[in-house]
Amino acid sequence: MKTAPAGLPLASWWRRVPRAAAGGGASLYRVQVTSTGLDQRTVDSLLADARAAMTDYDEALAWLEIAVKGPMEPVAAEVWAFDESFTRVLLVRHRWRGWVPPGGRVEAGETPREAARREFREETGLEARLLETPAAVTVRAYREDWTPTLGLSYAAVLDGSLVPAGESRQPAAWTPLSSDWEGVFPGDRPRIRAFAGHLKATWPAATA
Repeated sequence: MKTAPAGLPLASWWRRVPRAAAGGGASLYRVQVTSTGLDQRTVDSLLADARAAMTDYDEALAWLEIAVKGPMEPVAAEVWAFDESFTRVLLVRHRWRGWVPPGGRVEAGETPREAARREFREETGLEARLLETPAAVTVRAYREDWTPTLGLSYAAVLDGSLVPAGESRQPAAWTPLSSDWEGVFPGDRPRIRAFAGHLKATWPAATA
Protein backbone atom coordinates (compact mmCIF):
# COMPACT_ATOMS: atom_id res chain seq x y z
CA MET A 1 0.00 0.00 0.00
CA LYS A 2 1.36 3.39 -0.97
CA THR A 3 1.60 6.11 1.65
CA ALA A 4 1.04 9.80 0.93
CA PRO A 5 2.28 12.78 2.97
CA ALA A 6 0.67 13.11 6.38
CA GLY A 7 -1.93 15.76 7.19
CA LEU A 8 -1.69 18.58 9.69
CA PRO A 9 -1.58 17.83 13.46
CA LEU A 10 -4.54 18.46 15.72
CA ALA A 11 -4.62 19.63 19.32
CA SER A 12 -2.01 18.02 21.55
CA TRP A 13 -4.51 16.30 23.83
CA TRP A 14 -5.07 13.56 21.30
CA ARG A 15 -2.76 10.59 21.82
CA ARG A 16 -0.26 10.09 19.02
CA VAL A 17 -0.39 6.72 17.27
CA PRO A 18 2.81 4.77 18.10
CA ARG A 19 5.26 4.48 15.20
CA ALA A 20 5.24 0.70 15.50
CA ALA A 21 1.52 0.49 14.81
CA ALA A 22 0.67 -1.35 11.60
CA GLY A 23 4.32 -1.32 10.65
CA GLY A 24 4.21 2.31 9.48
CA GLY A 25 5.10 5.82 10.59
CA ALA A 26 3.22 7.69 13.27
CA SER A 27 0.10 9.52 12.24
CA LEU A 28 0.02 13.22 13.04
CA TYR A 29 -3.60 12.77 14.09
CA ARG A 30 -4.23 11.60 17.64
CA VAL A 31 -6.60 8.87 18.78
CA GLN A 32 -9.18 10.05 21.28
CA VAL A 33 -11.18 7.50 23.25
CA THR A 34 -14.88 8.30 22.99
CA SER A 35 -18.18 6.88 24.15
CA THR A 36 -19.40 6.10 20.63
CA GLY A 37 -19.13 2.51 19.40
CA LEU A 38 -19.53 0.74 16.04
CA ASP A 39 -21.15 -2.66 15.66
CA GLN A 40 -18.92 -5.58 14.75
CA ARG A 41 -20.20 -5.90 11.18
CA THR A 42 -19.29 -2.26 10.52
CA VAL A 43 -15.88 -2.61 12.16
CA ASP A 44 -15.05 -5.79 10.21
CA SER A 45 -16.02 -4.17 6.91
CA LEU A 46 -14.19 -0.97 7.82
CA LEU A 47 -10.96 -2.81 8.58
CA ALA A 48 -11.17 -4.94 5.43
CA ASP A 49 -11.78 -1.99 3.12
CA ALA A 50 -9.21 0.24 4.83
CA ARG A 51 -6.54 -2.42 4.42
CA ALA A 52 -7.54 -3.00 0.79
CA ALA A 53 -7.59 0.69 -0.18
CA MET A 54 -5.23 1.64 -2.97
CA THR A 55 -3.74 4.56 -1.05
CA ASP A 56 -3.32 5.28 2.66
CA TYR A 57 -3.26 9.03 3.34
CA ASP A 58 -2.28 10.65 6.65
CA GLU A 59 -1.11 7.28 8.03
CA ALA A 60 -4.80 6.50 8.41
CA LEU A 61 -4.38 2.75 8.65
CA ALA A 62 -1.95 3.04 11.55
CA TRP A 63 -4.40 5.42 13.25
CA LEU A 64 -7.27 2.99 12.67
CA GLU A 65 -5.45 -0.03 14.08
CA ILE A 66 -5.22 1.81 17.41
CA ALA A 67 -8.64 3.46 17.28
CA VAL A 68 -10.61 0.21 16.83
CA LYS A 69 -9.30 -1.11 20.14
CA GLY A 70 -11.67 1.27 21.89
CA PRO A 71 -14.96 2.99 21.07
CA MET A 72 -14.69 5.11 17.93
CA GLU A 73 -16.17 8.27 16.55
CA PRO A 74 -18.47 7.84 13.51
CA VAL A 75 -16.84 6.88 10.22
CA ALA A 76 -17.26 8.76 6.93
CA ALA A 77 -17.63 7.33 3.42
CA GLU A 78 -17.65 9.07 0.05
CA VAL A 79 -17.62 8.29 -3.68
CA TRP A 80 -15.17 9.52 -6.30
CA ALA A 81 -17.36 9.18 -9.40
CA PHE A 82 -15.76 9.75 -12.80
CA ASP A 83 -17.15 9.93 -16.30
CA GLU A 84 -15.94 7.36 -18.83
CA SER A 85 -13.35 9.73 -20.28
CA PHE A 86 -11.83 10.25 -16.81
CA THR A 87 -11.81 14.00 -17.37
CA ARG A 88 -14.62 14.88 -14.94
CA VAL A 89 -15.57 14.04 -11.37
CA LEU A 90 -19.04 14.36 -9.83
CA LEU A 91 -19.05 16.78 -6.88
CA VAL A 92 -21.65 18.36 -4.60
CA ARG A 93 -21.49 21.85 -3.13
CA HIS A 94 -21.66 21.56 0.64
CA ARG A 95 -22.94 24.59 2.53
CA TRP A 96 -19.58 25.26 4.23
CA ARG A 97 -17.11 22.69 2.88
CA GLY A 98 -17.47 23.84 -0.72
CA TRP A 99 -17.27 21.37 -3.61
CA VAL A 100 -16.65 17.85 -2.30
CA PRO A 101 -17.31 14.25 -3.37
CA PRO A 102 -20.76 12.95 -2.37
CA GLY A 103 -20.61 11.26 1.01
CA GLY A 104 -21.36 11.41 4.68
CA ARG A 105 -21.58 9.53 7.94
CA VAL A 106 -21.83 5.75 8.20
CA GLU A 107 -25.11 5.11 9.99
CA ALA A 108 -25.77 2.43 12.61
CA GLY A 109 -25.79 -1.06 11.09
CA GLU A 110 -24.27 0.05 7.78
CA THR A 111 -20.95 -0.89 6.28
CA PRO A 112 -18.90 1.99 4.85
CA ARG A 113 -19.58 0.71 1.33
CA GLU A 114 -23.33 0.66 1.94
CA ALA A 115 -23.16 4.16 3.37
CA ALA A 116 -21.21 5.43 0.36
CA ARG A 117 -23.85 4.09 -2.04
CA ARG A 118 -26.69 5.55 0.04
CA GLU A 119 -25.09 8.97 0.38
CA PHE A 120 -24.30 9.07 -3.32
CA ARG A 121 -27.90 8.27 -4.22
CA GLU A 122 -29.26 10.84 -1.75
CA GLU A 123 -26.93 13.63 -2.85
CA THR A 124 -26.91 13.10 -6.62
CA GLY A 125 -30.10 11.18 -7.42
CA LEU A 126 -27.96 8.59 -9.25
CA GLU A 127 -27.02 5.00 -8.54
CA ALA A 128 -23.36 4.05 -8.42
CA ARG A 129 -21.79 0.63 -8.80
CA LEU A 130 -18.70 0.95 -6.64
CA LEU A 131 -15.44 -0.55 -7.77
CA GLU A 132 -14.21 -3.45 -5.67
CA THR A 133 -11.01 -1.77 -4.47
CA PRO A 134 -11.51 1.39 -2.39
CA ALA A 135 -9.63 4.39 -3.74
CA ALA A 136 -8.27 5.73 -0.46
CA VAL A 137 -8.42 5.74 3.32
CA THR A 138 -7.89 9.00 5.20
CA VAL A 139 -8.13 10.49 8.67
CA ARG A 140 -9.02 14.14 9.13
CA ALA A 141 -10.90 16.66 11.25
CA TYR A 142 -13.70 18.43 9.41
CA ARG A 143 -13.37 21.37 11.81
CA GLU A 144 -10.58 22.40 14.16
CA ASP A 145 -12.74 21.76 17.24
CA TRP A 146 -13.94 18.32 16.07
CA THR A 147 -12.27 14.98 16.76
CA PRO A 148 -10.64 13.24 13.78
CA THR A 149 -12.79 11.03 11.57
CA LEU A 150 -11.64 8.07 9.52
CA GLY A 151 -12.92 8.16 5.95
CA LEU A 152 -13.08 5.67 3.12
CA SER A 153 -13.22 6.90 -0.48
CA TYR A 154 -14.81 4.51 -2.96
CA ALA A 155 -14.79 4.90 -6.73
CA ALA A 156 -17.30 4.55 -9.55
CA VAL A 157 -17.32 5.14 -13.31
CA LEU A 158 -20.58 6.52 -14.71
CA ASP A 159 -22.08 7.55 -18.02
CA GLY A 160 -21.11 11.20 -18.27
CA SER A 161 -24.42 12.07 -19.92
CA LEU A 162 -26.29 11.34 -16.70
CA VAL A 163 -27.65 14.49 -15.08
CA PRO A 164 -27.31 14.62 -11.29
CA ALA A 165 -30.13 15.95 -9.16
CA GLY A 166 -28.64 17.43 -6.01
CA GLU A 167 -30.36 17.90 -2.69
CA SER A 168 -32.02 21.17 -1.76
CA ARG A 169 -29.35 23.89 -1.36
CA GLN A 170 -26.63 21.37 -2.20
CA PRO A 171 -26.27 21.18 -6.00
CA ALA A 172 -24.37 18.40 -7.72
CA ALA A 173 -22.38 18.85 -10.92
CA TRP A 174 -19.86 17.20 -13.19
CA THR A 175 -16.61 19.09 -12.62
CA PRO A 176 -13.52 19.07 -14.88
CA LEU A 177 -10.59 17.40 -13.16
CA SER A 178 -8.37 20.08 -14.66
CA SER A 179 -10.16 22.80 -12.69
CA ASP A 180 -9.22 23.96 -9.18
CA TRP A 181 -12.62 23.62 -7.57
CA GLU A 182 -13.12 25.44 -4.28
CA GLY A 183 -13.24 23.16 -1.25
CA VAL A 184 -12.12 23.00 2.36
CA PHE A 185 -9.65 20.21 1.53
CA PRO A 186 -7.64 21.44 -1.49
CA GLY A 187 -5.27 18.52 -1.01
CA ASP A 188 -8.04 16.23 -2.26
CA ARG A 189 -7.72 17.61 -5.79
CA PRO A 190 -4.35 15.98 -6.59
CA ARG A 191 -5.44 12.79 -4.81
CA ILE A 192 -8.58 12.48 -6.95
CA ARG A 193 -6.69 13.39 -10.13
CA ALA A 194 -4.03 10.78 -9.41
CA PHE A 195 -6.62 8.06 -8.92
CA ALA A 196 -8.43 9.09 -12.11
CA GLY A 197 -5.14 8.80 -13.98
CA HIS A 198 -4.65 5.31 -12.58
CA LEU A 199 -8.13 4.26 -13.65
CA LYS A 200 -7.71 5.74 -17.13
CA ALA A 201 -4.50 3.75 -17.61
CA THR A 202 -6.09 0.47 -16.52
CA TRP A 203 -9.77 0.81 -17.46
CA PRO A 204 -10.70 -1.63 -20.29
CA ALA A 205 -12.96 0.84 -22.12
CA ALA A 206 -10.28 3.53 -21.96
CA THR A 207 -7.46 1.32 -23.26
CA ALA A 208 -9.34 -0.69 -25.89
